[in-house]
Amino acid sequence: MPTHPLFLIVLFLICTAQPVFSANSQSTVQPKTLNTRIHIDNTPPGAEKFSAQLRQSISDLRQSRGKTYKPRTRHLNANGTAKYTNRLFLESSPYLLQHAHNPVNWYAWGDEAFIAAAKFNRPILLSVGYSTCHWCHVMEEESFENIEIATFLNENYIAIKVDREERPDIDAIYMAALHALGQNGGWPMNVWLTPNKKPFYGGTYFPARDGDRGANIGFLTLLRKLKLLYEMQPNEIISVSHNLTNAVKNNLLPTTGSVLPNKKIMQTAALYYKSRFDSFNGGTGDAPKFPSTTPIQFLLRYYRRTGDKEILEIINLSLTKMVAGGIYDHIASGFHRYSIDNEWLVPHFEKMLYDNALLSIDYLEAYQLTKNTHFKNINNSILNYIQREMTSPEGGFYSATDADSLSSSGEMEEGYYFTWTEDELIKILGPQRYKIFKAVFATTAQGNFEGRNILNTPQPINAVADNLNLNIDKIQKIILESKAILYQQRQKRHAPLRDEKILTAWNALMISAFAKAGLVLNKNEYVQQATKSANFILNKLYKNGRLFRSYKDGQAKHFAYLDDYAFLIAALLDLYEATFDIHWMNKAIELDTTLEQHFADIKNGGYFMTSDDHEQLISREKPSYDGAEPSGNSVHILNLLRLAEFTSNTNYFNRAEKSLKSFSNILNTSPMSLTKMLVAVDFYFDQAKEIIIITPMGKKHQSQAFLTVLQNQYLPNRVVSVMVEGKDLKDQSKVISIGEDKIAINGKTTAYVCIQGSCELPTNSTAIFAQQIQTHNFQKNTK
Repeated sequence: MPTHPLFLIVLFLICTAQPVFSANSQSTVQPKTLNTRIHIDNTPPGAEKFSAQLRQSISDLRQSRGKTYKPRTRHLNANGTAKYTNRLFLESSPYLLQHAHNPVNWYAWGDEAFIAAAKFNRPILLSVGYSTCHWCHVMEEESFENIEIATFLNENYIAIKVDREERPDIDAIYMAALHALGQNGGWPMNVWLTPNKKPFYGGTYFPARDGDRGANIGFLTLLRKLKLLYEMQPNEIISVSHNLTNAVKNNLLPTTGSVLPNKKIMQTAALYYKSRFDSFNGGTGDAPKFPSTTPIQFLLRYYRRTGDKEILEIINLSLTKMVAGGIYDHIASGFHRYSIDNEWLVPHFEKMLYDNALLSIDYLEAYQLTKNTHFKNINNSILNYIQREMTSPEGGFYSATDADSLSSSGEMEEGYYFTWTEDELIKILGPQRYKIFKAVFATTAQGNFEGRNILNTPQPINAVADNLNLNIDKIQKIILESKAILYQQRQKRHAPLRDEKILTAWNALMISAFAKAGLVLNKNEYVQQATKSANFILNKLYKNGRLFRSYKDGQAKHFAYLDDYAFLIAALLDLYEATFDIHWMNKAIELDTTLEQHFADIKNGGYFMTSDDHEQLISREKPSYDGAEPSGNSVHILNLLRLAEFTSNTNYFNRAEKSLKSFSNILNTSPMSLTKMLVAVDFYFDQAKEIIIITPMGKKHQSQAFLTVLQNQYLPNRVVSVMVEGKDLKDQSKVISIGEDKIAINGKTTAYVCIQGSCELPTNSTAIFAQQIQTHNFQKNTK
């Protein structure tokens, strides 16, 4: 039980409040009778009759969606149309549209909802989630599709739905409120607000009724008690909401540091991961286990810096065990969200774009460091999956796929699409092929997940070959055939819902993944994909010098956040290094100018989540934590350091230093909470290589020999540029000053390896070039 004072105050008020509906209640608040009027134009039960304008807007949109439109609700008329429609029908977010036909009178976040709350003096229920969230679906089915609960909500509250992926600012603020109440965060997140947006209570998933799933107080009872408190004890509600809002503001604005972080913080973080390392299963800590994305990137750099073999073991075992477990989709590739056990076996089956982008980079960098081709193959498999199943015809990347899907029984079941019974496998593969498949993927008649099998590979392929006394090549051939057969068979099932909104930040992460892989693996098709996707973002979500967050149904919506700018700048720098097209560098610099103008904390350093002309909320967050996604501050500090190396412009370096100082208190006390920022710290304390390759006019292809040498080295702290003598060299040098005065010596492709403008002897020899880039000296940057 949480023990935070604010939580205890509200809990006491809830527990001592008399229920609104009680046969013996003597409360002066009279129970409202259920609204039994006929619902004209699909108005939800208990809601105010929709205006003519709103009804017309819904009607027009219903027409445009055509006869094939299928409402997602159990409340249907005899002809298959929805009994109820709320304002979310007018939105484009897949998550909001999932709730468009709930009997709840949902509003989207906006002035209309808050004006209504003030007008009727009602509390607000803010419910935040995302389209592929399993427990969001559960709560929808249990509570938001329930007529009694919906009617009470509609008559007593203003109910607002928010897609956390479109509005991370709102999500962060009210998640901070939950933490201030001493509660763990998660989704769905349900928070009670006053009409002026201040929170006074909250939680995550609530069972619908008292006693459901072991809960003492169900959602409906909670709604009744909190409504009564709001009416009968307004001063207590105001006091709690005021204190809670102040706590949120404090939580979202980290204490500003004034000195640079201590170099030893990298060792502190490494020791933490050593102490938490699961030496049998890989990863850190106990279940639930999340893929270690940014920690892996930091640990790779720490191993390069120190040669610590224990760190290398953490990297190798974690990446190997993750891909062997059920968290990895062995049929189509891609990683599920997380594992509910220590063994990476049983996943939460949703797949997120950002997880796969970050994991792709993890496996790519691990391949560069270790030369383990298995890691390279996993990187390729992830990117191929994204191209095949998660890429729009226009080139943008879709956001996620759901955990739940329609089973053969007609019910929505978590993981059904990805799992198999032994009988199914025997029938599809045949007994002989299945014998080998079973040995590799550890399937059984009983299954390992609700009578079905999650595929996993607990034994290395060579151990299976020894046990079966078969040639490894033969086993691998049969496995490839079997996976192709099962993939085709799986395509016949009802696929999980795919969230087809396109988010700038998440797309940028995947653009980086394709661009980096294209450079390291010399795969032009990956570079082409990164280029197409970057053009899509800049063409569709960049208007009048400002980025937008989300794109769906031909519309760009919501002004972009820090993450969108920072991740896209990083992606464009990666794309420049994959193409050496100055266009991408110019766009990165252009976006940085906007970011500095509208998001920077000029006084203290670092950047706010929202721009200075963003909607006024109860707090303005300055992100200071690297979670499943890295924070925009961590990513942009590294962007600034890279731009400083490319351009020799000390302004970029000074801004990076100022930001590192701003976050130094957190870095010095808890560096593990900012593992992506540690990547920037590692860059800062290294002497980054500035690599410039100059080719004679018309001979750019000759640069590949030098790039091949670079591809075979794990050299994360560097910038690289290829310039062709003549117009290209002249144009690029205007921006990338490290190319100035460089020439192709003796008419041959020439490499320059420099540190802070001081260069080794230029060379036409790839062997000498290899020696020059291998040497390193981890000294503090002196710019």
